[in-house]
Amino acid sequence: MAELALIADALVRATPLILAGLAVAFAFRGGVFNIGAEGQLLMGATASTAVTLLLGASLGRFTLVVAMLAAAVAGGVWAGIAAELRRRFHVLEIISTIMLNFIAIHLVSFLVRGPLEEPTRIYPQTLTIPADTRLPVVLPGTRLHLGFVIAVAFGLLLTWFFRQTAVGFRVRAVGASPGAAWSTGKVRVDATMVMVFVVSGALAGIAGGIEVTGVTFALYENLSPGYGYTAIAVALIAGLNPLAVVASGIFFGVLETGASALQRQFAI
Repeated sequence: MAELALIADALVRATPLILAGLAVAFAFRGGVFNIGAEGQLLMGATASTAVTLLLGASLGRFTLVVAMLAAAVAGGVWAGIAAELRRRFHVLEIISTIMLNFIAIHLVSFLVRGPLEEPTRIYPQTLTIPADTRLPVVLPGTRLHLGFVIAVAFGLLLTWFFRQTAVGFRVRAVGASPGAAWSTGKVRVDATMVMVFVVSGALAGIAGGIEVTGVTFALYENLSPGYGYTAIAVALIAGLNPLAVVASGIFFGVLETGASALQRQFAI
């Protein structure tokens, strides 16, 4: 039973890495160097927490759907800022997304110490979200929640998207050579890059929403131990292949869970 719980914990830890890794892989495949998955994840976590606390259990399980949509929109909008800076002012996205990461970190800090802080003002965090608005556990007796299934489903969906759809082909064409894609006259390079940015941010935002509704059940400082940055390694090791990102994310989840278990065992 202990071994099963350890495996489940590894998969729980892998879930945000898979989704953020998919976000990075999607962006890189489209020729966009989105280094801002960390900030987009935090914005997704913030939006899903705010929506869940606002709605409570009034919509039942449907609140989860609304929370995930809010997380996706928040992550997409946060990435859209960098996309617009690149499109209009030719600001290098590596710089803008990194800066937006720090803004997101400090915005979360402001919110959990101000407008969203729990009523007693003792802890710099929000109220705990209601039990009915949390992701269901898929393996009884463990912490493994539905978010892992959602992450794997997105990996399968993106694999189909890149291989079977015209839009996926255009994304790959722009990522391979924007000049060649533009010269055909059939690919709107700027619009495609903006779309890639927004979808990538939405995926990272969903990772944040799942982390709140499946693991932490509240928003607080240092919610992410650097998932967005680790996701870059997850995506690159996977060769930007969505299915390989799933495997790579699980691998990193196992490593992080094993490291934590060793620290507890030997009190390092």
